[in-house]
Amino acid sequence: MEELRNIPEHIAIIMDGNGRWAAQHGHERLWGHSHGVESVRSVVKKSVELGVRYLTIYAFSTENWGRPQDEVEGLMKLLSTTIGNETEELAKSGVRLKFIGNTDVLPENLKEQISKAENIYIETEKLTLIIALNYSSRWEITTALRNIVKEGIDVKEINETLISDHLCTRGIPDPDLLIRTSGEIRLSNFLLWQLSYSEMYFTKIFWPDFDGKALEDAIAYYSKRNRRWGKI
Repeated sequence: MEELRNIPEHIAIIMDGNGRWAAQHGHERLWGHSHGVESVRSVVKKSVELGVRYLTIYAFSTENWGRPQDEVEGLMKLLSTTIGNETEELAKSGVRLKFIGNTDVLPENLKEQISKAENIYIETEKLTLIIALNYSSRWEITTALRNIVKEGIDVKEINETLISDHLCTRGIPDPDLLIRTSGEIRLSNFLLWQLSYSEMYFTKIFWPDFDGKALEDAIAYYSKRNRRWGKI
């Protein structure tokens, strides 16, 4: 592949297809989620290498609580274990972890791992890895509006900047590129405000098969886009 140009500052990813990938290999859905962790490692490594500054991944939505209880419990354990095992190595690589979503209702052991991960010392920060956990964009926007009302802000003062500053992603630039794996073509309640002018890349690759090379392909697609933000 020719040298990539115009690297996105912020990439967001809907990591879809773990369950179907597992079924294709004759295993339970959680097996697919476990193997998806390796894809996260690969994509994070490649993002650091390419100079991506922010990477947001959709790990668990508010709607995912409706899945079978054994799968949800397995996912919570997998998330807690993975965060605990990966944080120090990520920090050494210059990767800072940030979590967005309604984390207050998560299991205590998972909340403890989140707290430790977000407070670990990073000597030279290269990438912020944002993990959307128990997240939904409708919840995020609703919460932002409630907080604006609670603060007693005059209605005349409410504008796009004020709303952005009350979202989970305040201080973080909006994604330049959204990637969704598995062939599905929808946003699934993910960063609806922030993705307003993002370029979108949909691939049929299931998440456990997505790697650094696949990320490069997505960025190559992005590099050819002419972003106009509604202008000519």
